[in-house]
Amino acid sequence: MPELLGVTNPVPGHDNANVNRNLPNIPNDPRLQNAPDPGRVSGADNRTERQDTGDAAGGERPVRYDSNYITFLRRMAETPGLIQSMGELLRMYQGTVVSSGVGEGMAVEMAALMEMLKMDEGRLEDFLLDQMAGGSRFGGELFSALREAYGSSASEGLKNSILQFLKRYSDYSAGQHVQGNLLRTLTRLTRAIPASWGNQLLTMVSQLEQSMGKGDRAGSLKLLQGTILPFLAGYTSKTNDMGLSRTLISMLALDVARYENGSKEGLLQAFHQLSANNTLREKLGGLSDEELLRMLEHSDFSRAAAKDQFAQQLAKTAQWALRGGAGTEAQEAFRNIVSAFLINESVYMPLNHMIFPLEWDGRMMFSEMWVDPDAEENMKRGRGERENTIRFLFKMDIQGLGFLDMVLSCQRSSVDLQLYCPKEMAPFSQVVQGELSRILSDNGLNPGAVRVQASEKPLTISGVFPKIFEGANSIDVKA
Repeated sequence: MPELLGVTNPVPGHDNANVNRNLPNIPNDPRLQNAPDPGRVSGADNRTERQDTGDAAGGERPVRYDSNYITFLRRMAETPGLIQSMGELLRMYQGTVVSSGVGEGMAVEMAALMEMLKMDEGRLEDFLLDQMAGGSRFGGELFSALREAYGSSASEGLKNSILQFLKRYSDYSAGQHVQGNLLRTLTRLTRAIPASWGNQLLTMVSQLEQSMGKGDRAGSLKLLQGTILPFLAGYTSKTNDMGLSRTLISMLALDVARYENGSKEGLLQAFHQLSANNTLREKLGGLSDEELLRMLEHSDFSRAAAKDQFAQQLAKTAQWALRGGAGTEAQEAFRNIVSAFLINESVYMPLNHMIFPLEWDGRMMFSEMWVDPDAEENMKRGRGERENTIRFLFKMDIQGLGFLDMVLSCQRSSVDLQLYCPKEMAPFSQVVQGELSRILSDNGLNPGAVRVQASEKPLTISGVFPKIFEGANSIDVKA
């Protein structure tokens, strides 16, 4: 029988089939690792699929197949630091309008981005509050009531109804983003397939754009499901194209599903299912459809998303750079920034993530903040009515000073603080410690354990927040 999987011509004397046939069957052959034996439990070896049982001395750990969440955490740890990349990028363009390898359009975009970083105390407060509001889609009284009902109810039917409503709302609130994804993916598809097919698809994309511009969601969905997807299915069937177009069509199908799921009618239908529950009906207080839509469209998250000009300008500038508007060094920095954002926000973790790049009194500072609002679930750990602890991790790069890590734990007005600073700051640790205590006291907080010491190595997110490894506090996205 021919070797159908062979990709090259066989080399004389090295035919794999013949070599394997001639291997002697030697009992207790030391070359066979962990041979199956029904009479005993086999030990761990390199044949296992688990990432944590490979050769620890080998340097490179094997890919872990049993948990996508653990793989995600590993990738996040290996991703280039966000504030380091952003610091290098902005320092590169500080005070520069046009430099080598930078086109005029890119210079304009960078100038606009740099201008947004000049903040005083008032603008910094607004920037901080907007980031906090924009980082939580499920905030407000409605979602607090749903969260409480989900945690206290023993009814699987009610829990499924709450999750279904949240999924509908997530797609509904991302409507503009999903529409943009659909148009961008289809535009890429027109260039990824032969022109004879691409020109036909381009006409359909123009019709879809006009329909979306008019707000005709039903017409847009009909065009997508009834015309565009069948057209692309016919293209794949006739050409057997397994290249880029295949990936883009898969992405398109997922966004079409989200577009359908995020309709206003579907959202209201899911809400009516919640209102049918006696417990939730009391908590919702007879909320009407009009009041629900008005509440969702004018939530803190919606307002913050509309005001987030910095994120929009950063995305626009990154697009300019990655399309060739900047030099190689700037492109690499933007690629690291985009990669860090995608990985940090790609999988649910019980942490809020914010960034604060700014210019304060002529000095650049780039800060990244991670917040765990439930660092200790004391009510579940048998500690009675003791207040919960909120924990913060600040990672800062201050121009002329260096990198700092700060861990802040807050329980009501009591605050513990650990600052890990560059070695050059270590001789002044007592002075800095006193100033930090004073700042906390001046703001109505009670300083507890305040410690300043030299940093030996950067703190890791998993080291400060070990709960992200607990199954009860994360969602494993394993298929």
